[in-house]
Amino acid sequence: MLQGALKGFGALMAVIIMVPQATTAQMPDAPEGEDVTIVGTVVDLDCKFRYGLSGENHRTCAQVCADNGLPLVIMGNDGKVYMPVGGGMPGSPQNSRLREYAEQEIRIIGTVYEAGGALALEVGTIERP
Repeated sequence: MLQGALKGFGALMAVIIMVPQATTAQMPDAPEGEDVTIVGTVVDLDCKFRYGLSGENHRTCAQVCADNGLPLVIMGNDGKVYMPVGGGMPGSPQNSRLREYAEQEIRIIGTVYEAGGALALEVGTIERP
């Protein structure tokens, strides 16, 4: 009986070991990123694009929106919009890092990823220009 249980345990371990390998093999290749330095303004995505609100007079509102989960984005001086993402765990929000700079110009050193016409900016260093 013990021998049969051990045989069953061995088969189970083989399945457990093989599953992660199969899952990893099915994952798509990650897009190539480009190391960049972006200069632009931190804006409240919702108010900027839906209501045209921005600037120093909108700073407190942008911070309240960020606190409520609305994303802050970077309006680059190059005319592009960058969605900030964290470099660690996927889904790590960046509002807490960008909040103090709402409606102000900053310089971010990080990595840009492009997919589907959108630009994600993995935020590294944030500084004032």
